[in-house]
Amino acid sequence: MRTAVPGLPSPHPLSDLLPAVYLEHDFLARFLAALDDVLAPLLLSVDNLPAHLDPRHAPEDFLEWLAGWVAVDLPGAAAASPPEQRRAAVRGAVAGHRTRGTVRGLAEALRLETGGAPAEITESGGTVWSTTPGTPLPGTRRPWITVRLTVPDPARVNRARLEELITAEIPAHAGFTLELLPGGAR
Repeated sequence: MRTAVPGLPSPHPLSDLLPAVYLEHDFLARFLAALDDVLAPLLLSVDNLPAHLDPRHAPEDFLEWLAGWVAVDLPGAAAASPPEQRRAAVRGAVAGHRTRGTVRGLAEALRLETGGAPAEITESGGTVWSTTPGTPLPGTRRPWITVRLTVPDPARVNRARLEELITAEIPAHAGFTLELLPGGAR
């Protein structure tokens, strides 16, 4: 987290809080200056707390901490993915939890992970309403999801990471197939 920053001025110097009679004491002035050096990063962080808690403005080293708060895995290796992609993942975490397990939620998670690659998602289930008894049920017996991603170069995509993401996003009882299709320019 935050540590001492050489030369960082304190927004609230402790010597300003002393009565006038103590301002001439050299030892006390040096002692309080040392405390100001230690407290300056803390005071500035507290003064800027709203900006630290907003993923759009938070320092990059805070993003991983914020991601832990909203229970989201940052896309790709945290250090390797672009900061804007990590910020978008943290910013959309609550909405992502709300749509988790749905086609829309999976499509959004894949969009964030791939940086916008178009995804076509089909599922085997369905619903039907009928007044006729014995109407056949739609879909297949085994729940299955097919994900087709159109990417510029399928060989450069981290397939294992995508499969891990899909496994985390779909219902536990459903299986899936991932197809990486060449095409599209990014």
